[in-house]
Formats: sequence, structure tokens, C-alpha cells
Amino acid sequence: MVNFDKLSLNIPDTNKPRVVVIGGGFGGINLVKGLKNKGFQIVMFDKQNYHGFWPLLYQVATAGLEPDAIAEPLRKLFDEKYDDFHFRLVRVTGVNPATKTVSTLIGDIQYDHLVIASGSKSNYFGNDQIKNNSFPLKTIPDALNLRSQLLQSFEQASIIKDPETRQSLLNFVIVGGGPTGVELAGSLAEMRKHVLPNDYPGLDFSKMNIYLVEGVDRVLPPMSPESAAKTQGYLDELGVVTKTKTLVDSYDGNVVTFKSGEQIPTQTLIWAAGVAGATIDGMPADSVERGRYLVDEYSRVKGVEGIYAIGDIANMKSEKWPNGHPGVAQPAIQQGEHLAMNLTLMLRNGEIRPFDYFDKGSLAIIGRNRAVADLSKSLHLSGFIAWMAWLFVHIWYLVGFRSKLVVLSNWMYRLFTYDRGTRLIIRPFVRKDDKIGQDYAMRNDGQLVTDRTTAAS
Repeated sequence: MVNFDKLSLNIPDTNKPRVVVIGGGFGGINLVKGLKNKGFQIVMFDKQNYHGFWPLLYQVATAGLEPDAIAEPLRKLFDEKYDDFHFRLVRVTGVNPATKTVSTLIGDIQYDHLVIASGSKSNYFGNDQIKNNSFPLKTIPDALNLRSQLLQSFEQASIIKDPETRQSLLNFVIVGGGPTGVELAGSLAEMRKHVLPNDYPGLDFSKMNIYLVEGVDRVLPPMSPESAAKTQGYLDELGVVTKTKTLVDSYDGNVVTFKSGEQIPTQTLIWAAGVAGATIDGMPADSVERGRYLVDEYSRVKGVEGIYAIGDIANMKSEKWPNGHPGVAQPAIQQGEHLAMNLTLMLRNGEIRPFDYFDKGSLAIIGRNRAVADLSKSLHLSGFIAWMAWLFVHIWYLVGFRSKLVVLSNWMYRLFTYDRGTRLIIRPFVRKDDKIGQDYAMRNDGQLVTDRTTAAS
């Protein structure tokens, strides 16, 4: 047994300015790359030892990719070529701006510059019942939990006699009609058509229902009305039931109830309806607005000195972006690169420069040959061209040559075969109150996992 009282961060003393980075997402890794061998000591903290390419999480959840295809170890990214870089796999517990100290589970460390790039987490809007019973899709463990749940549902449906219980296993409700929800719905619809009937010939997949629920009046609210309308047409072609202007009231693990009173029996509710910033204890309350840190055009957090925020956790308002930048990869990448430049300029007594976000457009895929792209206010693509653009962009921004090669080869294989080769239930995941799932797993001597934090395989 490890005695945690005897652990320490073990960071060497330095005469260099120390930059502490919280988070190894898009913002954090691009910041570190920009500071490489520029005269800083860099210390990165993260609760996981890898950088994940979250736009492809839904493909892990639907058995299209294995998790290591979309993740790269942080220590591999920042090897011995990075002078005075130190990564620690540890959770940050708080920040003290007055003493310029970051606290972790195994010790404290002082900083000259602190960069918060902690990203976002699922936002359940205070509904603990939904939080406890639904399936989020924000991390690799989430994706593996959902993959197990989907495959277990089909296995259970194939052996259950009661038609009502079987139907609840074949009803899948996705809450949130943004890119994650739309892409997940399209992927499930293609599985229903091309993959599942071969795996489960005894099941009638015409009775498998995929519901996509969105609170506003159209899907893909962040994208243009033209792209939203085209996406709605694609979803209709794929047989996805779209419910717009619909809000979820409750979900007890068996039945989802909407504000209108309508109910759908389902064992699987996937929550993709909103995110909130992963804030850190110790920051002043007035620096936070709607779950994100208010920052100026130099990424400096309001009301504190020497603390910066980038990516999803940052709310950088401007005339062009009155609600801050969208919570996607590009703002985080560009803010990380920009802040690295400014910190280097400060070290050399240069004049720092304000951030100007270059919007490269938005993309969403809704299955094979079906995608939409907003490249400017007037240029909107759809169909095969947008699908090819989506493929190229996602391969380009994957971190690591191996990941690019693995994902590309998987996609090429699926293009010609429609097959999804990772339909493995490695570690069954069952909610604590899911009596059907528990009974099924225990009868089959499954290694039952009911804790989302440890269910990853």
C-alpha cells in the first residue's frame, strides 16, 4: 500500500520562470509546444496521462475505433527534446492567487505563470437524477461505458421474451442536437442498417428507435440554418426520430419523461445536451461567468495576476464574439499558440499582442457521404464534398502519426465492408439500479462495473 503522505511532486528547483499548465487538451499541448526550449520550466498537471481527440469519441462509443486510436500519451508528445518539461499525473485541488500556489493531492507548487486549460465537463443543469442514470460522452471511459451499454442492450434484447422490456432495450435517446448528438445518431443509424442485422439475425431492427432530442427549434444550433436543414434531411433519410423544442424533465434509468409529459421507455439515455467549464477551487467568484473564466484579449483571467485561461474554460468576449468563442478545438489550439508567443515576448521584454480568432468553419458528419460544412457566412457545403472535408480535417488534427494511420486504415476498411471490428464487451458496465443489466451480467459471470470512474478498459 502506497503511503500518500510520503509522496511529493518532485519538481526540481529552477531559476527559470515556471509555467504551470493545468490540462493536456488542445490548448495545453499547443501552449507547451509553443514554449519548447524558450527559457521556461514547464510543469503540466492532468488527471489522465494522454491527450484525447474528443471529436471522435462517438466512434469509440459505437465500436468504430479503439480508444488508443484517438489518444496519445502526454509523455510521448513531450519527450527528451523538451528541455525542463515535467508532467505529473495528479489531480489539482485548488489555486491560491495570493501566494501564487497550485495545490494537488500530493503537494503544492509555486508558479510564475499559471495557465488553466482544464476544458469542460458535462452540464446536467442541476438534475442529479439525469446525472446518475444517463450516459455522458466527454471522456474515453465515458465512451467505453456507452459502448458496453449499447452492445449489452442488443445481447439482452436477443434473449428477453417480454416485448415491452425488449423494446425499452431497443429505444435509444440522445439528448442534445449539436455536433456530438447528430454524429452519434448517424453512427447508430448506420449500425442499425449495415452491422447489427448480421450480428443478431433473430432481432427485428425495424423496431430499434433512435431519438434525437433538442431544446431549440432545429438541430445543429451552432451552425447555419442551411446546414441545419440539410442535416435534418439526412437524419430523416436514416430513420432518426428528431424531437425539437423538447426538454427532458426526468430520467429514472427506465423511462425518460419530457416537460410536455410524453414518456419513452429506454434503458439508454445519452446526455450530450450541454457542457460547463471544469473550474478550480480558489479562484475569485467574479472571475467566473456561466461556468467559464472571464479573460481579456491576452487570455488573462479577470481579477488575478499571472493566471491565464485558454480553450473551453475561457470566456473571451469581444464585439465579434459577444458570448465568447465556441467550445471546439480551434479556439483552444489558437489560444494555446498565441499565449505561448506572448509569454515568450514577455520573457524578452517585447510587446504582447491581442488574440484574434480565425474561424476556420464548422463541420458535422451524419454518416457515409453525409456531412455539412460552414466555411464562411456564405459558403455552405453538404454531401460528399463536405464528408471528404470532414475526413481530411479530422485526420490532419489527430496527434501522432500512428493515430492518423490507425484511424485512416479503419475508415478505409469500413468504407468497403461497413464492418465495425471493435464490437467487444471487455468489461460490462451496468448502472447500480439497473436490475435487468445486473441480472444479465451476473448470470453470465460478467465482471460487473458500476462506477463510471473505473469502468474504462
